[in-house]
Amino acid sequence: MSRYPEFDLDAVRTESIAERVSKVRVEDFARAPEPGRSFADWLATLPRILAGPDLAEIARSIVSARRGGRAVVLAMGAHVVKTGMAPILIDLMERGLVTAIAVNGAFAIHDVEIALFGTTSEDVVAGLQRGTFGMARETAAFYNGAIRSGEARGLGAGECLGAALIEAQPPHGDASVVAAAHRLGIPLTVHIALGADIVHCHPDALGSALGGASLRDFRILTEAMRGLADGGVLLNIGSAVLLPEVLLKAIALLRNRLGEAFTGFLGVNFDFIQSYRSNQQVVTRVRSIGGRGISLTGHHEILIPLLGQAVVDEATR
Repeated sequence: MSRYPEFDLDAVRTESIAERVSKVRVEDFARAPEPGRSFADWLATLPRILAGPDLAEIARSIVSARRGGRAVVLAMGAHVVKTGMAPILIDLMERGLVTAIAVNGAFAIHDVEIALFGTTSEDVVAGLQRGTFGMARETAAFYNGAIRSGEARGLGAGECLGAALIEAQPPHGDASVVAAAHRLGIPLTVHIALGADIVHCHPDALGSALGGASLRDFRILTEAMRGLADGGVLLNIGSAVLLPEVLLKAIALLRNRLGEAFTGFLGVNFDFIQSYRSNQQVVTRVRSIGGRGISLTGHHEILIPLLGQAVVDEATR
């Protein structure tokens, strides 16, 4: 016998499992695969457990928002365009399912390179070793020139680049999110962190133009987000710090002007990993002012096509 006392279990209280609240039920399980299923049928086979229902809920919320005249705002980091998602994003824009887009400077640069040259995303290590990382002259000349010219006419950075692409009629312009937004009249705003992008390394970068155009875009985005209230959807895809902070400040301004009327929308965070700021600003903060929040983790090149198909299926029912 042990010399140490043991806890006596004879008086432990028990309950019937019929009285216990259980979070998992067999009827919520996934359904086994079958050959030849439609996408809608496949989506319905996902388990109604944890994130299983979230994709369908986001799709329903986006379609419901647009049918109700509410805003659907996409905020996206550079990796989204580098994974080839432009055709899906452009299709959603053309269907009227997106009302505004916010991107960082790197997204805009990659998008411009795709439009002009059909290629992007250099080998950073090799470029650093040679001392040529970020030194593509054609990219910088177009980007910096477009913003210098457009900002002087009172345009935001997204308008500067969109208008320049439309005018240039580049060989791959149909794959450009920036050009498509300008063509469709959808505000696309570029939120620039000075010194963070390769085009800032070139002598033709003008800080006053970059900063002025980007600040104008912040105000354009804030106004576009006004329509989120009472049923809109705000999605942050692949930006861990910059765009979540921009979105938070826009939300703060709208709460300042509109008070408790600015509420009742869905905030969604998509990324490879769930980072602190993106979850806080787009999910937790949205919940704190009376909205809903969803976080989904996974590769952009898988999740975005799935969401795109789910939204289109929902919209065409």
